Amino acid sequence: MQVSTKAIVVSKLRYKDSDLIVKCYTEQFGIKSYLLKNALKTRKGKFKPAYFQSLTIIDIEAEHKENRTLHFLKDIKIENNFESIHTNVVKSTIAMFLSEVLSIVLKEEEKNVSLFNYLETSLIWFNENEADSNFHYIFLIELTKYLGFYPESSQPSKSYFNLEDGKFYDQKIGPYCITGENLILFKHLLGIKFDEYRSATFKPTQKLEFLNMILLYFKLHLDGFYHPKSVAILNQVFH
Repeated sequence: MQVSTKAIVVSKLRYKDSDLIVKCYTEQFGIKSYLLKNALKTRKGKFKPAYFQSLTIIDIEAEHKENRTLHFLKDIKIENNFESIHTNVVKSTIAMFLSEVLSIVLKEEEKNVSLFNYLETSLIWFNENEADSNFHYIFLIELTKYLGFYPESSQPSKSYFNLEDGKFYDQKIGPYCITGENLILFKHLLGIKFDEYRSATFKPTQKLEFLNMILLYFKLHLDGFYHPKSVAILNQVFH
């Protein structure tokens, strides 16, 4: 079946000697993987590896076949290559981390326009605005809305938040409750927009702890989620 759709590059992987496998989150078909034959063999080919930098937005024409895990691209047009994201050290480090997280969590091969629009809008904002090392925190919290486990926020004045069921409590419930500084910051980030998140202040020692808390929240709610390897690089760059 011949298809046309907008897509966000999630990852690329070298396959054999000269091929690439590119994973994309598409607007019309969810997550899809494409085999690009000889993409690394010649500079004259239609599909250059540079077109598939992480989180680049592209328009594609492709051949989709039922019951296949790998599909084939027919044509590609760069919609937004996010030059700022890929040339700024802070932004490129965050982009590397987010692309790994998205590669883990985006599994559905079905249309989800609201999720695609969130990803596209967020990445465009990130590219066009000043670099900030806190962007990924609010991005991940907002992402949970589209993955089905956004925190229940009708009673945010309570003193504990249970990561396991996503609810606030007056007392500690189970081993995954948070309180104190992490809870204060977590409440502050809930529901705010990207142009407001700069008001959030982190102590240097709190950043990694808070990120690990968010990743634990993902792990408790998503089967197969694992700790991204790029967290180590993120921590090294920002500390």
